[in-house]
Amino acid sequence: MQTYLHGRDMIGDLDFSKEEVETVMDVAFDLKRKRALNEPHPYLRDKVLAMLFFFSSTRTRGSFEAGMAQLGGHAAFIESKTTQIAHGDTPKEIGEIFGRYYDGIAIRHCDWGLGNRYINDVAKYSRTPILNMQCDIYHPFQCLADLMTIWEKKGRDLRRRKMVVSWAYAESYSKPISVPQSLILQMPRFGMDVVLAHPPEFRLMPEIMDMAKDEAKKAGVGFDVVEDMGEGFKDADIVYAKSWGPLVHTSDAKEGEAITKKYANWITDEKKMKLAKEDAIYMHPLPADRNVEVTDGILDGAQSVVYDEAENRLHAQKAVMALTM
Repeated sequence: MQTYLHGRDMIGDLDFSKEEVETVMDVAFDLKRKRALNEPHPYLRDKVLAMLFFFSSTRTRGSFEAGMAQLGGHAAFIESKTTQIAHGDTPKEIGEIFGRYYDGIAIRHCDWGLGNRYINDVAKYSRTPILNMQCDIYHPFQCLADLMTIWEKKGRDLRRRKMVVSWAYAESYSKPISVPQSLILQMPRFGMDVVLAHPPEFRLMPEIMDMAKDEAKKAGVGFDVVEDMGEGFKDADIVYAKSWGPLVHTSDAKEGEAITKKYANWITDEKKMKLAKEDAIYMHPLPADRNVEVTDGILDGAQSVVYDEAENRLHAQKAVMALTM
């Protein structure tokens, strides 16, 4: 167990070593047990977290607010449009000033090409930990909740387990690529053979792909890329299929929409799930486009673990806050 995480930022998935992530998991499971037994655990009494949102949220806001309250502290919801950020407050000022007001600063900023840079710029000037609630490159807290869920369902020894991270069609909007990028970085470190499946226009950032290949090589596991959804699903133990935008290919919204429509058959349905192992689990960070991205039968079916996954956002985030703040 690593015991020197106080004051640390969590911005990218590889900011914490594998051993440090294991510490987070140990604490998260302990906090989940305490929550189930109604044991008070006010480790952050009188601490305050600033939650700065540039991008709307359901699970992220709810889980961070509830988590801080359960840890004995308070979370201040701050919507960027209701601040002076649009009228002159720079990342330096946010870091310097919020770093003096608050005991931690959590930021959700998913604008392509801007979000991660903004979070890192704030971190340069903050004297308190910076927590990335999702940016255009990473979604580390979702990935921690995903790992926690996989451990619960498949055990901690994940070597020789196949995880497919697949693109899926959705009509709602061009979603960030941060979830699949976090998954391909983190999961190989814990022994999984990862297959990334997507149409050719939906590739991920080259530098992230290089980092993922490097992590897989160090762990001695497989990392493959295919352009067929069915091929990705074949014999998978974990199916993680969600939509993301063709942002690396094009930043033009109309072009992106036209490209996306070409692949409306990339839906997670009963036929595709039958290609995976009989005991495979289906994962999704939510919200999902029902009967477009995934059928009701799969999302609400016996193989789906999406609600356990959503709950584990709470416990994983509490663990990081308790350890860093």
